[in-house]
Amino acid sequence: MAMMIPYGERVTPDDRTVAARPLMRPRPAGRTLRIVVASLLAVWFALPLVPLLLWSVANRWSAPAALPTEWGLDGLASAVTAGAVPAFGRSLLLGLVVAAVATPLGAMAARALARGAVPAPRLVSGILLAPLALPAFVAVMGLTIVLLRARVPGLIGVVILLVAAALPYTVYTMRVAYAAHDLAYEEEARTLGASRAQVLWRVHLPLVAPGLARAAFLAFLVGWSDYVVTVLVGGGTIVTLPLLVASFAAGVGNDAVVAVLSLSAIVPPLVLLLGLGRFGRRYPTARYLTGPTASRSPKGAP
Repeated sequence: MAMMIPYGERVTPDDRTVAARPLMRPRPAGRTLRIVVASLLAVWFALPLVPLLLWSVANRWSAPAALPTEWGLDGLASAVTAGAVPAFGRSLLLGLVVAAVATPLGAMAARALARGAVPAPRLVSGILLAPLALPAFVAVMGLTIVLLRARVPGLIGVVILLVAAALPYTVYTMRVAYAAHDLAYEEEARTLGASRAQVLWRVHLPLVAPGLARAAFLAFLVGWSDYVVTVLVGGGTIVTLPLLVASFAAGVGNDAVVAVLSLSAIVPPLVLLLGLGRFGRRYPTARYLTGPTASRSPKGAP
């Protein structure tokens, strides 16, 4: 009997299989090269953060000194006084709302396009990807006039435009996920008596969960880092963290405050990125995909 391997479950080959298949043998040189390249890339991306870290704890840094001439937390105190905490909360809430709306909409559109359930799929795909082709300023100015004439409140208008801006990323990400999605699992679950709700929650969502996580992350970044839409549509009444960073960066002598605000703007995306790398590649185990009649053989057994 052939060994049954549940979808997404990693099986480690035994020594006999590895010895018989040279391609499965580990290559220390290749692994070392990957570690070195990954370390160099990490240093490259982390290097611009060093000046920000130094400025955030510097009360004074005069040229040509290589390090701050006076250490302190005046920048942090000024940022808190200027409203950094409420602005951080607004940006976080805005990013979460955009992700919560744009991710399911993008997933449904991608599923319909992948299954050919919409007429003129090329036209629909072009419309969904149009926000990427248009300059952000031009698109926002045109839509702002429409929202003002429709008397849409500023906050709702900001969310609508940011969701529209995030849809291309969620649709494309989920189209890639659905391209590798096998409908046979859902059909087999329906054959075994599962309802539509059970198929959705126990089979479909676990299978596309990594794609949903990546799409939600991209949609969150759109809402979290937005500046143009919030300024033009919000009219200055919605003060988010990017707006606060831009206002302080436009002045002179606010380097410490800008450094503190910039570092705080990096924290949520970095935490989500680490979580995505940790959990985004996990696939459902056999409890979702095997029934009571499924059997397993011991590892390495025929």
